[in-house]
Amino acid sequence: MAAAAPRKPTSTDDVPLNVKFATAGLGGIMGWMCVHPFNTAAVRMNLASTQPNYQPTGFVAFFLKTGRDRGYASFYDGIGAGVIRQIFYATSRFGLFETFRDAIAARREIGVAERLAAGLASGACAAVISCPAEVSLVRLSNDATLPEAERRNYKSPLDAAARIAREEGVGAFWRGCSPFVQRAMLVGATQVGTLDQAKAFYDDSFGIPKGTYGNVFAASMTSGLLYSLITMPFESAKNRMAFQKPDANGVLPFRSTAQTILSVANAQGPLALWNGFPPYYLRCGGHTVTMFIFVEMLRSAYQSSK
Repeated sequence: MAAAAPRKPTSTDDVPLNVKFATAGLGGIMGWMCVHPFNTAAVRMNLASTQPNYQPTGFVAFFLKTGRDRGYASFYDGIGAGVIRQIFYATSRFGLFETFRDAIAARREIGVAERLAAGLASGACAAVISCPAEVSLVRLSNDATLPEAERRNYKSPLDAAARIAREEGVGAFWRGCSPFVQRAMLVGATQVGTLDQAKAFYDDSFGIPKGTYGNVFAASMTSGLLYSLITMPFESAKNRMAFQKPDANGVLPFRSTAQTILSVANAQGPLALWNGFPPYYLRCGGHTVTMFIFVEMLRSAYQSSK
């Protein structure tokens, strides 16, 4: 049986591999600068339920109270770690997805299953690579919300990395790696994989051509909502595992993804796994839209310069 013809590249697909990785990383960083405050709010709101005397509150009230108490600039706590995370995470996740997708496309027709498989594989690889930056980001983002006696008082991403390695061992950088990998696989499938499929859908069904900002925006909004809803429980588990401290006996309360999710659901109810969803969606949906629009702009600029 003859092999299917390779997928015809869209306008901004037709760039060299190194440009794909570079624009993925730069687009991720530029997008992250826009949504970092929502990530900080999401982490703080999600972890607030672990503190004594926790009182549930809405996102707007939580955001305003935090801004009044700690200053609105505090929502940019951990921005250095966030940028470093994008250098590793966005570059490898999106770059590897396109690498895997194009390798499959050279041999067979690309469909939903192939895109999901490429997204799962690229997400897992990216999570393992970027987990140290993720641990630093979670801790830097939420440290100021702890009681003063419990704060780690990291000075910068480099200080956080050095102290984590020195005080807890290098293995601590991959604490929470399991839910992060699982979440990243879902992100790869539901963000990058569905984005690629959504681009084709909006092109074929609504006549919004691939390679246009309208197509990227519509596809990004669709994939951002899907991936926010599906990955939030894994984000909650990752946050708790990355931020936890051992008890008096040196035992960590959260040991695996399933155990963490079940513990939170049993103790606080299943909806606690989606605590902080509004800022999480603003972060996920916002980053999906801004990242891919920036990637499109960067690749268009590259092609125009040739």
